[in-house]
Amino acid sequence: MVTVRGAAGRRAVTESRGHPCLPRWARRYRVRAAALDLACGLVAGAAAVFVRFGQVRPYVAPYIVLSLVLPLLWTGLLALNRAYEPRLIGVGSEEFRRISQCGFLLTAGVATAAYVTKTDLARGYVVLVLPMVTVLTLCCRYGLRRRLHALRARGLCMREVVAVGHRASIADLVRRFRREPYHGMHIVGVCLPRDDARGEVEGVPVLGDFSDVPLVVCQAGADTVAVLACPELDGTALRRLAWRLEKTRTDLVVAPALMEVAGPRTTIRPVAGLPLLHVEHPELSGVRQLLKNVFDRTVAALALALLAPLLLALVLAVRFTSPGPALFRQTRVGKDGVEFTILKLRTMTLDAEQHKIHLVSDSDGVLFKIRRDPRVTPLGGWLRRRSLDELPQLVNVLCGEMSLVGPRPPLPEEVAGYGDDVRRRLVVRPGMTGLWQVNGRSDLSWEESVRLDLRYVENWSLTLDLQILWKTWSAVARGSGAY
Repeated sequence: MVTVRGAAGRRAVTESRGHPCLPRWARRYRVRAAALDLACGLVAGAAAVFVRFGQVRPYVAPYIVLSLVLPLLWTGLLALNRAYEPRLIGVGSEEFRRISQCGFLLTAGVATAAYVTKTDLARGYVVLVLPMVTVLTLCCRYGLRRRLHALRARGLCMREVVAVGHRASIADLVRRFRREPYHGMHIVGVCLPRDDARGEVEGVPVLGDFSDVPLVVCQAGADTVAVLACPELDGTALRRLAWRLEKTRTDLVVAPALMEVAGPRTTIRPVAGLPLLHVEHPELSGVRQLLKNVFDRTVAALALALLAPLLLALVLAVRFTSPGPALFRQTRVGKDGVEFTILKLRTMTLDAEQHKIHLVSDSDGVLFKIRRDPRVTPLGGWLRRRSLDELPQLVNVLCGEMSLVGPRPPLPEEVAGYGDDVRRRLVVRPGMTGLWQVNGRSDLSWEESVRLDLRYVENWSLTLDLQILWKTWSAVARGSGAY
């Protein structure tokens, strides 16, 4: 043990080499994940034998043995493909991608082994057991993640983080982690440049400067250090910091300057011995956009056909509960600033626009939002909470004016107040749902809404669209932030 005093006169801290490699909750999570994976293998094997063969006979014995071996084979393959890595716990799609990859590899491996050894496997068994074990594992991991998110919403199962950088960027990071606790990052201490290392940042104590980071980690009991982009911490300084943190097995994460650019757009390419971060331009046209357009219109057409009875019932309910038309038409701004008429079920009284001038918005930006708007009808409030008033926008999607997923469709007067950065939202079609929908809806501040929309524009993909559509169901079910 080594006792040292911080550079700014803070109390002595103890640097111990016995710092745990993983928090206890993370170790328990991995054990539960492995146990569930074993159970999925057993269930899939038993179900495949029962469905394919019906009853146990002598020729079924090899398949029973194979079903008993499958859980160990499956769990081992997941471990080899690093599907239990701690950094995958709780966030991102990489965990699910690796599980799907294992399902594909196992299927290909079994087919290849059967061909090479000329083994006559019952195709019905193979077709059942391998997709089943993959799907069951994905479902169990999703349930495990939902449980983890619920615990993190209560402040449990969090990583203790020391943030290193400048005051403004750290303040933004603290606010983000507090808004989105499912990321599992709890900032317990801050290290700032030497001339600013005092006080607090968003309620988090400043425990030292850049030279004190390893000591602050021990003082705060942290297991992760998050370094934000700053000129003082160049490549050499980061390398030395990593060496010092290696002694305590503390994770080091570094946020690049392009914090909103992520995923497939960034790749690390070694050039002349330097790891250069290459950033691809977002694909705003071309084949992928064409596929997105086809997907949007196909889903919109199917949804309109399936939801026609519900839409008719809602139209009649709006028409008979308040005077005026059932559909509300309004001019919105779409891709490249082109205006279009959006369709919604009417949720306000007929003279709502005339009363707008007497109301004060709760929003801090160009948006006009009121939590308890007196113009909203009783039925309209219920429709808004469940987002049912937006179902007619499927017609806008079918006509190519909107997308299923995209930035929020703005009003012309809102666009008139946009700055150059905010106008970036208009390079793609607006969406019925988006990151703003699944991250708080109307509870978001103007700046946060813009940040989420710009993040979508910069990082959109069909996979991201599917993830947002999936999360929209739970956001709509909660009904929070809709008014």
